[in-house]
Amino acid sequence: MNILVFNCGSSSLTFKVFEKKNDMEVEEILAGKAHRVGVQGSKPSSIEFHYRGMDDRRETSIPDHGEAASLVFEKLKEWGISIGCIGHRWTQAAGYFTTTWIDKKVLGQLQMLLPVFPIHHPAMLGVIHRSRKTCPDLPQYVTADGAFHVTIPPHAYTYPLPREIVEKFGFRKYGFHGLSYQFVIRQTGQFLQVPLEGMKIVACHLGTGGSSVVAVKDGRSIDTSMGYTGLPGLVMSTRCGDIDPMLAIYFMAAFDYRADDLMELLNKKSGLLGISGFSSDIRDIIQRLAEDRQARLAFDMYVYRLKKYIGSYVIALEGIDALVFTDDIGLHNWLVREKVCRDMEWCGIRLNVRANRKAVSDTISVLNSGDSKAKILSMPTEEELVICLEGLKLMRSEKNVLAV
Repeated sequence: MNILVFNCGSSSLTFKVFEKKNDMEVEEILAGKAHRVGVQGSKPSSIEFHYRGMDDRRETSIPDHGEAASLVFEKLKEWGISIGCIGHRWTQAAGYFTTTWIDKKVLGQLQMLLPVFPIHHPAMLGVIHRSRKTCPDLPQYVTADGAFHVTIPPHAYTYPLPREIVEKFGFRKYGFHGLSYQFVIRQTGQFLQVPLEGMKIVACHLGTGGSSVVAVKDGRSIDTSMGYTGLPGLVMSTRCGDIDPMLAIYFMAAFDYRADDLMELLNKKSGLLGISGFSSDIRDIIQRLAEDRQARLAFDMYVYRLKKYIGSYVIALEGIDALVFTDDIGLHNWLVREKVCRDMEWCGIRLNVRANRKAVSDTISVLNSGDSKAKILSMPTEEELVICLEGLKLMRSEKNVLAV
């Protein structure tokens, strides 16, 4: 049986097909990604496929994630690849589920959760609906992204609001990119050949849409930059990250902004797009650093906020043994890594500039100099594999649901 996994980002759709070998063993047979989905930028959208030695890439209009999913189904049909099950990533489950089969009840829960993550959730639900419409007879499941962060202690996840409000509504820091962190933290220990127990790791998941940082001690998350939603933290493609919350009240009082106006402003019109004025993609911004003052400001703010979070987590961990960069920007952008690691010798981080600039994106690269106290790694993440394995666990626990 082949399992198709969709991993929906804010401006991308990663997809993979895994062939099930036995109870908990799979082999990746197809991989691909739709880039710049719905992005305002200087370059067109594109989609790429890699299948057993065959590569296909084309530029095409991809206005939304549902359309990206349709392109995937068309290619699978063209290449004669059969699918027996579809798995999806869901960003903020708010405690409703970890991994579950999608039925009418779950669809209702997903619909209810749309406002919590106004960029990702509508896109993810669009892919789910398109998948159910295209393959109505296939079982499909959804996996929550935040389980890795359940180990964050109360003093880090509790918001300083009145206790009765916190208890009534369940407001707390949940954190995101947990599937990615679950994978790269385990890989870090295996690659360095050291037990996670006793290790202090700061990992940076830097995507073309959303980005976050996590502090990990003994293999467990102790703090992360995102919160109840994916809005706080770093400067992101279209999200503002940390700002004074009174600004939202000021917008409502002085400019008659409604809640949906604020959602649109803070989630879709801010960040790199809002600062630069021309693109939400840091790759576009870097190309114009020399001649565009707003591009320079956007880049400097992006690096500064990231560097500030890394430094604060080094202090929270009382040291650092490894700094890990992952996802698209973390893997492919040597300039971001170089600027972030500059003047960080105070905490044991010293970059090998030549190794950093020559690092490849499809394998783990060691970026630190020989005299660096902390290891610096760029590492591909594998969220899709984690989603697939979560699906296999679900199948194994509910064998009567799906004949495998």
